[in-house]
Amino acid sequence: MAARLFRVANPASKYLTISKQLPVARRCFTPYQQALLNIPETKVTTLDNGLKVATEDSGSPTCTVGVWIDAGSRCENEKNNGVAHFLEHMSFKGTTKRSRHDLELEVENMGAHLNAYTSREQTVYYAKSFSKDLGKSVEILSDIIQNSKLGNADIESERHTILREMQEVETNLQEVVFDHLHAVAYQGTPLGRTILGPTENILSINRNDIQEFVRHHYSPDRMVLAGAGGVNHDDLVKFANQHFGNLKVVDEISNIEPRNPCRFSGSEVRVRDNNMPLLHFAIAVEGCGWANPDNIPLQIANTLIGQYDRSMVGGMNLSNPFVSNCAAMNLCHSFQSFNTCYTDTGLWGCYVVCEGQNAELMMKELQNEWIRLCNSLTDFEVDRAKNLLRISMLLHLDGTQPICEDIGRQLLCYGRRLDLAELEARIMGTSAAEVKRVCKEYVYNMCPAIAAVGPVEGLPDYDRIRSQMYKLRM
Repeated sequence: MAARLFRVANPASKYLTISKQLPVARRCFTPYQQALLNIPETKVTTLDNGLKVATEDSGSPTCTVGVWIDAGSRCENEKNNGVAHFLEHMSFKGTTKRSRHDLELEVENMGAHLNAYTSREQTVYYAKSFSKDLGKSVEILSDIIQNSKLGNADIESERHTILREMQEVETNLQEVVFDHLHAVAYQGTPLGRTILGPTENILSINRNDIQEFVRHHYSPDRMVLAGAGGVNHDDLVKFANQHFGNLKVVDEISNIEPRNPCRFSGSEVRVRDNNMPLLHFAIAVEGCGWANPDNIPLQIANTLIGQYDRSMVGGMNLSNPFVSNCAAMNLCHSFQSFNTCYTDTGLWGCYVVCEGQNAELMMKELQNEWIRLCNSLTDFEVDRAKNLLRISMLLHLDGTQPICEDIGRQLLCYGRRLDLAELEARIMGTSAAEVKRVCKEYVYNMCPAIAAVGPVEGLPDYDRIRSQMYKLRM
């Protein structure tokens, strides 16, 4: 856990009288860089069929183990869009070995937690349990992934569940705006489609569609079995061989849409609704993929923009100039910068909630800040952002589940686990000049993608916004 990275045992700590006599500098804290090196090693083993097994053993009494599969909505086409998410739902409806009731009862009796989620590039199944139940957790994960019954009655029942989920998503305006943003940014490509799929697909997806998706994409060489917490690596490799060793590698299918680069398009979509009290909009330029070395400078730039909410105390007194300006001028209710990465592309931008009459000024201030990042960053600002990014990185890895997610995602995206010491070195080795160079390359004079929902009449037209993506430099 992150909290454990900064404190080490003091040999004299059990002798209170000796401990009190130690100089302050020699007490029970270790240097930050040395603490990063004390993190448990990430061990990786590849099975004969290509499945990767990765662990970080912290010796805790609990663990998280999961299967990360390189198959999300990006692997779909227009006809079966939504099938990856549909399959995730069906995996908990019973297998050839367990009924739905038996599965739920077994997990509950273990005191475990079983869950799954689907993203645009990955599908994940994971379980949190006591370390002693690691083998049972792996067996259950193997069962639901490989042996789901996919009964027609369950499929018909699950359609209504997914349709209700779609209705819930439509009430989350941030989700709606980001779906619109992807749709305009990646028009006509798999990344432009939603994860849940359109209603007509949910009503038409059948058992054969789901089986075809599994057959074409659930290949062991596209899977990572990751474990974190009290997980012995050799034990997990043994369980992986036992329960996943018979999985066959999927041959390339000629009629399956390849994962070619998804084209980014500078464009916009506006959904006008004057009955809404606030405008929700997002603006983004094309970022880079996970493995691109420019990703670290873009993350630092993303941290420089930061986030703001009116509930923050003393917003106008914060050191971040953009945040303090927004708070002082009362430009918005909230904003949040983002750097969303995929394998070969990404979206770098900002999501804003504001009153319609403030939209033009808020957009202008945001774009002015973007241009400032390209032209006049200081070393002090970048150093502050690097420190914020480092602590955010550590806090994100507080617990077995986020560590397990980090392992699984990184092995799919990078092909290896980047340890914290390496990430620390990359972040600290990035200069203000490098951040400015990357911002000029990805932000300056680029066509943005824009999505807005609500009273959009106050938002400047696209040509005006596009013209603010650069400023003449004397």
